[in-house]
Amino acid sequence: MSTQKGMAEWGYELFMARYRERRYGLAREGDAGKGVLPGGFEPCLVTLFRLLASRDVDGAREPVPLWHLRALARTGHLARAAELAFTISDEPKQGEALLALVEEAAGAGDLLGAQALVDSIRVRDCHDRALVALVPAWARAGELDRALALAERVRYPHNWSITWALLAKALADTGDFRGALDFADRAAGSASSRVLALLLDVATAAGDHVRAGDLVDRLEDLARLHGPHSPGYDRGGPRPLTAILVPEVVRGDLDRLDALLRRPGTSPLYPAVMVDVLEAAAETAEADVVLALVERTQTLLDACSPTSWHADDLRTAAALMLARHGHVEWAMAFADANAPHRRAGWQAEIVGELARGGDTGRAETLAHAITDRRARARALIAVVEELARRGETDPAQALTRTITDLWARGHALVPVVEELARRGETERAEALADTIAFRETRDRALFVVAGLAAPPDARRLAARLAALGGWYAITGLLEQLAPQGITAVTDALTA
Repeated sequence: MSTQKGMAEWGYELFMARYRERRYGLAREGDAGKGVLPGGFEPCLVTLFRLLASRDVDGAREPVPLWHLRALARTGHLARAAELAFTISDEPKQGEALLALVEEAAGAGDLLGAQALVDSIRVRDCHDRALVALVPAWARAGELDRALALAERVRYPHNWSITWALLAKALADTGDFRGALDFADRAAGSASSRVLALLLDVATAAGDHVRAGDLVDRLEDLARLHGPHSPGYDRGGPRPLTAILVPEVVRGDLDRLDALLRRPGTSPLYPAVMVDVLEAAAETAEADVVLALVERTQTLLDACSPTSWHADDLRTAAALMLARHGHVEWAMAFADANAPHRRAGWQAEIVGELARGGDTGRAETLAHAITDRRARARALIAVVEELARRGETDPAQALTRTITDLWARGHALVPVVEELARRGETERAEALADTIAFRETRDRALFVVAGLAAPPDARRLAARLAALGGWYAITGLLEQLAPQGITAVTDALTA
């Protein structure tokens, strides 16, 4: 019960971060890794990585993980990455790995290397998907003839529409609206919501309002027939109806939303879509739209079972939207209807939204008034984060001193450290990071500083982190500081 209560008051993400970082204990006393280098010595990170990786690898030959293959491709070592991918004996896994390398190489600008790798993919579906990924990349690079040649090689009919839609979107992004609309015509017969959403973006960018209106109607029809997960729905992207409603609602046009609410029996306006709308409105909508959406949320709530998770999600989204716009008491009324026993946790979350909405002074006052120590720490962290984001590092740092939980105080310092580093105050940022008590939290702060510092300081900090946490601790910095270090690790992993 105490663990569950702690999670309720901290919130899931903070609770898990606190649990994970406290497990590694306090940072060691003394120089905290500063003595790893002789004075004035600028480390060769490639050599350091080779030594650390050789020491840490136990000699058993393990498959090189996909994240490492991706890093090789991003840093110009596509051939080495492909060589390792070809050692994967499971053909479908090998195909997925090669597809990932094509995508990484294309994203890094190595289009010729990516295209050369495509023809070595034996898994037909992966080969097709690799072609689909390359088509818009070549178009954005100004090589339309190459893009067209690859598009014509796409084998499976279910990939044709998305290929033409991605090509159209790529041309629209470069300003070639005439070409974009021509290729959009080739994909227009698709019944995929993902394709139609791309074509809607193209039509909107090109100023073709008639075409855009037709696509909106087709997306709504798909949502009505199939619910929130229409054919071609991309779970990493917006729901089809969300893609329609959010732009309309944010600019104050509620006509379609009202029309959908008037026919609840057949409406595709699932609560999940309304949650999307409320979350978007919290960020960008005007005050009058926010109030209108609260009224409509209540209409949808009246049609839900009061104890359903749909109702919980709607009340949560409404509460956070109201808090972002300063309506704290109203927000708490929605939150209390969800789970009154979690009141302290809700108070912290609402204070955080109030701070993100810009009212940091009132948010700080309300945070100090929370009686539960964990929820109070959570609320104060949110206020510190917003102050730091706004560049108010001195008030943010001062506020961290009022946080009594030792881990939470250190966690709150990380965004302050980041803002100082972003402004070029590397020495002050590093000194502040060194005051963080828990090892993992301190390392996280130093990692942020290293990622923003000038190259000499970045290399020195990377060496500190490697000395404290091993080579794995700074793999994310290697691509920025010493791309050759990726191959040093590869040598150790494959020795």
